[in-house]
Amino acid sequence: MEREIKSFEDLEVWQFCRQLRNKLTELAKNLPVDEKFRLVGQIIRAARSVTNNLAEGYGRFHYQENIQFCRQSRGSLYELIDHLIICQDEGYIDNELFTAYRADCIRAIQLVNGYIRYLSKQKNESQ
Repeated sequence: MEREIKSFEDLEVWQFCRQLRNKLTELAKNLPVDEKFRLVGQIIRAARSVTNNLAEGYGRFHYQENIQFCRQSRGSLYELIDHLIICQDEGYIDNELFTAYRADCIRAIQLVNGYIRYLSKQKNESQ
C-alpha cells in the first residue's frame, strides 16, 4: 500500500534525514568550544544541506532537477561521514558512537539512492 505524498515532509528519505540532522546537531553542540567555527559549523551546515536539498528538489518542476538536488544531498552525507572520521580521529567520539553515526549516514545514502532511482523511473515513464 503506497502512502500519499503531499509534501516533501511525507518522504521517508526526508524524515530519516531530519532525524539524522537532529542527532548530528546534538553531537556538534557537544564538541569542544574551539571547534565552534570549524567542525561544529561544518557539521551543522552539511546536515542541514541534506534536508534542504531534498526539500528544494521536491519543489522543482522537472524530475531531472529533483534528481540533481538529491545528488547534492548525497554529497553532503558523504561529507558528514568525513566529519565524523575527524571527530573520531580527534578523540571527540569513540568507535561505538562513530560506527552508529556512520551507519545512519549510510542508511540515509541508501534512501537517497532509492529516491533517485524512483525519480529516474518516473522521468523515463513520462517521456
